[in-house]
Parts: sequence; C-alpha cells; structure tokens
Amino acid sequence: MKTQISDTSNTENLHELMMALDSVRQTLKQQISYVQDQTANTQGQSANCTPSHASALGQLCIIFGLSSFERDILVLCAGMELDANLPLLCAEAQSDPQRPYPTFSLALAMFATKHWSAITPSSPLRRWRLIEVGPGTVLTLSPLRIDERLLHYLMGEQCLDSRLAGLVKPLTLTDSPIRCQTIHQELTAQMIAIWQQSSHITPPIQLCHGDRFSKWEMVAAAAAQLNRKLYRLSLAALPTAPDDLNTLACLWEREALLEQAMLLLDCEEGTDPSREQAIVHLLESLHTPVVIISRDRLPWQQASLITFEVPPLSFDEQRSIWQHILRSNESMDAQVNSQIEELVCQFNLSVSSIQSAYATALSQQRNHAMDPETALWNACRVQARPRLDDLAQRITSRANWNQLVLPQSQKQILRETIAHVRQRAQVYERWGFSTVGSRGLGISALFAGVSGTGKTMAAEVIAQELQLDLYRIDLSAVISKYIGETEKNLRRIFDAAETGGAILLFDEADALFGKRSDVKDSHDRHANVEVSYLLQRIEAYRGLAILTTNLKEAIDQAFMRRIRFVVRFPFPDAQQRREIWQQIFPPQMAHTLDLKEDSKKLARLNVSGGNIRSIALNAAFLAAENGEPLNMKHLLKATQNEYIKLERTLTAAEVEEWEAQ
Repeated sequence: MKTQISDTSNTENLHELMMALDSVRQTLKQQISYVQDQTANTQGQSANCTPSHASALGQLCIIFGLSSFERDILVLCAGMELDANLPLLCAEAQSDPQRPYPTFSLALAMFATKHWSAITPSSPLRRWRLIEVGPGTVLTLSPLRIDERLLHYLMGEQCLDSRLAGLVKPLTLTDSPIRCQTIHQELTAQMIAIWQQSSHITPPIQLCHGDRFSKWEMVAAAAAQLNRKLYRLSLAALPTAPDDLNTLACLWEREALLEQAMLLLDCEEGTDPSREQAIVHLLESLHTPVVIISRDRLPWQQASLITFEVPPLSFDEQRSIWQHILRSNESMDAQVNSQIEELVCQFNLSVSSIQSAYATALSQQRNHAMDPETALWNACRVQARPRLDDLAQRITSRANWNQLVLPQSQKQILRETIAHVRQRAQVYERWGFSTVGSRGLGISALFAGVSGTGKTMAAEVIAQELQLDLYRIDLSAVISKYIGETEKNLRRIFDAAETGGAILLFDEADALFGKRSDVKDSHDRHANVEVSYLLQRIEAYRGLAILTTNLKEAIDQAFMRRIRFVVRFPFPDAQQRREIWQQIFPPQMAHTLDLKEDSKKLARLNVSGGNIRSIALNAAFLAAENGEPLNMKHLLKATQNEYIKLERTLTAAEVEEWEAQ
C-alpha cells in the first residue's frame, strides 16, 4: 500500500482535519449540554465527518486500521494543539476545571461508537503510540496528547520523528552513469521482487561480502524503484537495552508505514556478542523492509534472513568502468589506456573506489607534476589500504637489489616471482588461463632461513620493484585456541587484501604450517583444517603471499607442493658478510671508516645480516653519545653487546685483526 499524501496539498489536509475537528467540537458541546441538562436524550453522537482516503487523516485511518471511535479520539487530541478554546470545552464537559484536556473517560462518554478495546495497550492508538497517555493514578482520567510526529503528519508535513533523527540517516542514490554496467542489477531486481511479493511480513535481507558502497547503491536503487525512502542505521547507533530496542522498533515501524520508508542496518564494521542479540531482537520485531549489510555472512539461526552474497566486479566490468571514466579526460586517457588491464588485474576496486582513485590521481598530477601512470597506480594503492591497515603492519619498502646479499640462484628465483606477478594480466586475462579455473592462480613463495638472513628485506625488494604495499602478518597472533577463530582471522586478512593485491608476508609460518599432525583428537583435526584453509586462500589470492620460516624442514612436503616458489636464505659466508658491512653504513657516515679494510675485519664476525645491522646502528649511537666520529672502537663495543644478547662468546679469531682506535 502506498500513501497518497504527497499528492494532496497541505491546505486540503488542513481543511479535512478542520472539518473532522469541527464535528468533534460539536459532539463535545453536546456532551457539555448533556452534563448540564442531565438528560440522556442529548447523548453525544460520533463525529459524522468521514475524511477522504486521499487526506492525511484518511490515510492515517487506513494505515493503522483505526475505528471511528479511535479516529475521533485522535482528532480530539489534535484539536488541543489547533484550537485554543478546546481545553476550556474539555474542562467544562468533564465538570472539572482541573482537567482541561482529553481523557478516555471523556471520549467514552461523548462518542456513540465507543468501545473499550480502543483504550487497551494493544489498540492501534497505543500500539503505534499515536497518542501519549500522561501521568495519573486512573487510566481513564489521565491526560491524552497526540504524538508530535502524528500531528505534523495530519498537517501534511513529512518530518522524521525527532527520536529517530539521532539514530537513522537518509541514504539516497548517487547520480552514477556507470552503475548500469555493474553485475549488481540482478541482485537488485531479486530484492525488489521479494518485497513486491511479500503481502504482510517482509523478511529481512542480508547482503554480505562485496564493498560497502556497492551494497549501499544496490539498496538505494531498489528503494528508488519502489518509491520508498531509505534510511541507514549504523551498528554503533543501535541501542542494546531491551526497552530502548522496543522503542526503536515501534517508532521505526510506524515511520516506515507513514513515510513508505525502508531501513538499511549497516554492520560493515563487524559485530560483537553484546550487539548480536540486539540485531536479532530488532530484526524479529520489524515487519517492514529491512536490509542488513555485512562483510561476512551472519549465520544467526534466531533470525530468518534471506542472504545474498555480493560478488566483486569482474575483470571486464572494472575495465569498462575505467574506460568510461577516462574518456572524460582525453589527455590522461591517451597516456594510461594501455595501463588499464594492469590496474584491473592488480587492484580489485569497486565503482566508488575507482572514481576516488581517478580523482586522487588527477590531484596528484596537477599539484605534484606526477606522470599519469604513476599517479593512477599510487592512487589505487591508497584506495586499497584502509581495511588492511587495521589488520596487519604495513612495511615501507626502501630496500633495493644492491642491498640484498644473496647467491645469484636465489636472486633469480626472486626475479621470477616478480615476473609472475607483473605478467598476470597477460597470462591470466589476455591468454585466458583465468577461465580454466581460479585454483592455483595465486602466487606464493616460501622464504626459509634463520633469523637475520634477509627474508624480510627480500620481500621489501619485491614490493619496491612491483610498487605494491607490503604487509606483515604475525601468524602466531592470528592463531586462536578457539575453534573457527583462526579461519575467521585469516578470512578477514585475505578479504581486506584482495582489494589491492598487496604482498602479504606471513611471519613465523611454522606456527601453523608445520608437519601435518596425526589426527588423534578434535584439536588435531581442526589444526589441519586451519592449514588447509590457509592454503586454499593463498592459492586463490590475486596477490603475492610470502611465508617465512626459520626451519624449512618443519614444513610438510604435501604443503610444499602447493607453494609456487621456494627460496632458501643461507647463512652468509665471509665474503657475503663483507658485502653486507660495505652497504650497511649510509653515505654520510661511510667516510669515517676505511670500508675496504675495515669490512674485511668485520666480516670475521660470524653473524647474520640482521645482527650486522644491529651492531652498526648501536655503534652509531655510541659514537653520537661520545661526540666522536664512528670508528672501530664503537663497533667493537657494540659487537660485544650484541654477542651478550645472543648468549655467545666473542672469540679471539673474530677480533684479532681489529686495531684499538
């Protein structure tokens, strides 16, 4: 049922209301005469003004199923706000100057169509809070007042209830000429069909996965086609106290009926146990259209949900959107058109994110004289960061190939890894390998070696070469003792990373990725499930996933076969250690040492690259504190401290050629 209030002028609404009020006023005067004459022959009659269905009063009666008696009570209460003489008439009709207001007792006495059920809590007047019963010791003698929202409605004014204004916000459809190119039209049509087919109770709909703004657009498009207003309720604004929830449910359902509105409950930020029951309570209380959006499916058996999974835009759709946007800028279009497929292959962005990336790139190009290709690539990286920044540590990549001291065979594997990432668009999309199946398309690498041998630096070099963000994930922090929580944590990380195809560096892979355990109990079985889930996500991940381990032998061979690249980081020999020492000092400090000779002496220290960096840095602080240029004396002291930390003894052979300075 659709309201016709919008087709009726405020003047007509006021005219209808005044006619009904005049009839009630005449009945009230008859009641006064009856009280004064004490004769039953002048018993008041029901107001004989029947409002048209097109008027606000007529619509109100239809929407809430008001009887003639209930309508007359509502008009009587409205009259208190519109007629300054009505309080005096009410007091006179009740023979009590202390009661200049309507009461149920007065209504029962003056209207012939009276029925007791109209004053019960389940009646439309009280169930929908159309009137308020004021304080008093006797129900029938307590003052009655029309709800403010209803008064404005009767006057032809649509305004959101003030008690809802701080909780729900209007959500409108943005003007986007490229929306019709997305795959979300079909889901929007399915939602519309569900609401159109529902006669009384409308089941809540859940949209999970996908990005928030695409889901907003879908629901807004559906609301627009149904000629409904859409309001958004954020999870943070949802009350948890039962009384507050009941009030919210009642006020919102009334608002939905009055304004033909629908509600979007935004749970994109995730839920917690304290709010899950509040959500279920609200969904079970409402019988008007509600859509709940969330990143993950919410498997609440208490609430009956119709769930749709919102897929991301396909490769072709994203490419089409980029082409549409770039056509408006001929200069940029000509320069970056060949880059579109690489952008789409690397960054899995929504319509709104693509538009934001384009606007950011334009700003960077104008304000910083940046070339269009770099500006657009960096803008896409920025769009992809927010969700992952909350889940993992972003590492700023500054390392280059010259700083990475590794045998050439290992460096060659790293270069092949980079080539696989760089050529994904060519192999997967242009040559069609992605159509064969999604399994195995993810690019993974295992870096094995003791701590300090350059595993993290190698990941930085790859990120720097590919101009991608690098995120470190501590697997020991991801693993949970609670069944199902580890998969949930991993899912959040991979889902967030999919947007930008970031490089994921999983530290301490041995914590989860060790030898497959024999299944002796449910915990062993679930540990294997966690490992299988991680491997599945790595194989399907559109970016590069790197696992690090201090002990390659700890990795099950069954899992090793599913990892594309394996790089062993050996403990550096004397020549490699010398190269590391020669590169560890910044140019402005290198002149204080004779790196050609001193690096040969320093290379005798049997330590890894990580320890070398620690010694060099600590020596610099010692020199700075003493107000002296960095020299071998400071390096010797820093080395002694480092060996204490390693619980090792500094041998004479390691320092026999060092000269005291």
